[in-house]
Amino acid sequence: MTVVEPRAMGTDLHRIEGPAKVTGTARYSYEQHTDAPLYLIGVPATIARGTVTDVDTVAAEAVPGVVGVLTADSAPRLADTSDPELAVLQSREIRYRGQYVAAVIAESQEAAREAADLVAVSYDEQPATTAFDERSPETYAPARVLFFPTDTVTGDPDAALAAADVSVRATYRTPAQHHNPMEPHATVACWAGDEVTVFESTQSVAASQEAIAGLFGLEPGAVAVLSPHVGGGFGSKGTRHPGAVLAVMAARTVPGRAVKLALSRREMFETTGYRPATVQHMALGASADGRIEALVHDAVEPTARTREFTEPAAVVSRHLYTAANRRTTHRLVPMDVSGPTFMRAPGEAPGSFAAECAMDELAVALGMDPIELRVRNEPETDPEHGLPFSSRNLVACLRRGAERFGWADRDPTPRARLVDGWWRGTGVAASFFPTFRMPGSTAVVRFRADGGRYEVLIGAADIGQGARTVLTQIAADALGVPASRVDVAIGDTALPHATIAGGSTGTSSWGTAVVDAAERFRDKYGEDPDDGDEADGMAPDNPWAAERAMGAYGAQFAEVAVHADTGEVRVPRMLGVFAAGRIINPQTARSQFLGGMVWGLSMALHEESVLDPRTGHWVNHDLAGYHVAVHADVGEMDAEWVDEDDPYVNPMGAKGIGEIGIVGAAAAIANAAHHATGVRVRSLPITLDAFLT
Repeated sequence: MTVVEPRAMGTDLHRIEGPAKVTGTARYSYEQHTDAPLYLIGVPATIARGTVTDVDTVAAEAVPGVVGVLTADSAPRLADTSDPELAVLQSREIRYRGQYVAAVIAESQEAAREAADLVAVSYDEQPATTAFDERSPETYAPARVLFFPTDTVTGDPDAALAAADVSVRATYRTPAQHHNPMEPHATVACWAGDEVTVFESTQSVAASQEAIAGLFGLEPGAVAVLSPHVGGGFGSKGTRHPGAVLAVMAARTVPGRAVKLALSRREMFETTGYRPATVQHMALGASADGRIEALVHDAVEPTARTREFTEPAAVVSRHLYTAANRRTTHRLVPMDVSGPTFMRAPGEAPGSFAAECAMDELAVALGMDPIELRVRNEPETDPEHGLPFSSRNLVACLRRGAERFGWADRDPTPRARLVDGWWRGTGVAASFFPTFRMPGSTAVVRFRADGGRYEVLIGAADIGQGARTVLTQIAADALGVPASRVDVAIGDTALPHATIAGGSTGTSSWGTAVVDAAERFRDKYGEDPDDGDEADGMAPDNPWAAERAMGAYGAQFAEVAVHADTGEVRVPRMLGVFAAGRIINPQTARSQFLGGMVWGLSMALHEESVLDPRTGHWVNHDLAGYHVAVHADVGEMDAEWVDEDDPYVNPMGAKGIGEIGIVGAAAAIANAAHHATGVRVRSLPITLDAFLT
């Protein structure tokens, strides 16, 4: 009789690495044991643009324990200097404040720090653009916005706006924001001949391997990158940063000895990217019954001269609601600053603040319930391409959230509820994040007779999202065995190639490769394999990608309390209801959703990176000055989901959930603040002075 094993997917499974993390035995990159390591500290530029004229290293070299000081004149030459931010110490030109102009290698971190402070650098300073001006004459349209076209136009939105029964026009602003994962960016590098081993805190060991190999003129096989545990990334560890290059470069000057570099918070603000500020001009025109006839979303953002990056803020308006006449655009202003980069829900997070606040303003102008307005403009097919949806349950999320949040009891009148000295109100916003499957991931499934266990090998990255755990569940179901018999190995370039942990694509891409390998294994060996039997699999392009519009959706609800006398803002209650395909592990999924919502709350009330417009210096470059949400800020918060069966996205039917939780959260809070006080705040973060009128 065949015994049918219980399904692993869809059940709560504690994080496999959880015990190691809470007992302190999980080793992160900087904690990897090496014999007699050396320590590296970089010296940052103190100007935004110019040329280094002299570097005096005499005092630094005299510090006991100093092994060497690298400058643009003494550092090893790179094979590829096409990316100015990664061309570390390759010239004397300064392109942004915080750029490395020297580095100290020493026997101890203390000696390296002391010596770095003694390096004296002289400059020929040049005029720099360090203040963001959306009306700059240098403003230009980028060629592309990530994978999307820069601009889209359908119909005649300007004429439709002029003819609309009701219209709203408003400008929304979001500030620059920094990632600040708990684990700082860290690299440990050691050369042996022409080969180098690198422990790197990264969202992709494969991408790190490729970058290092190219920069140093090596074959990829000569670079081993290991990243067993990553203490958060949120996009900042998805692209290469100058510190990693500096560590590998420094190690090359001391062959056979490991060099360790852990960035300070200040260095993370200066060299590892950030979400750029945005100015977003929104216009909505609707008929008297609430049908949107025109939608305009124009975004302007700063970028770096060294490396172009566009925050795709207007893209969210291409997908959420029907509108026969629509325009979305992106424009960039070049500045002499370090390059921005991906940050959780790049584009959708700031874009949804503008788009969903504008929807709330339209609802007020129409005298219509904001949920009803969204439901009334639910599209039958994807608004941008006209494709049928693989699955879309936004209306179900709105309806379920309204029921759970007590929306029916809401008095729509702003500034109508004063409770114990606090104005209280509620708000709603919709969420959207595209669903992708990156091709190219590969996996191997191998059987070990000793213990009757299955090994799953894939070079994926667990950045805290629970990848080890869900891949174990996916493999167990595909093999038809209990999850307790599956061991997953990740985070090493010696393992089969895997795509990046980014864009909420990890589970979809890696899981597809694992399922393919497991199915090939079962087809080849059946249910009674021998020791060492193995099969490989891969994640190909999704054949449905051109025929279905794929995305995760959600509805965010917030209650806000604003103190009538002080303007203090609190968020006592939040609820998120999401439609994100099949939920593989409810426990880790709920954690992901809530984590995104907390970040959305933090975005709404706290987070703002302040750039000194005179110097290009990030003023609040630590956790004392850059505020993030803490326990005291988070009230009653819950997340749930509606069941979806989506056979088009991947073999598991799962959509990405790492980023959808932040989308719309800030808008829901801003909308609730307006309902509470009657004050419409269009710039983040929302601070008490906005209500002191």
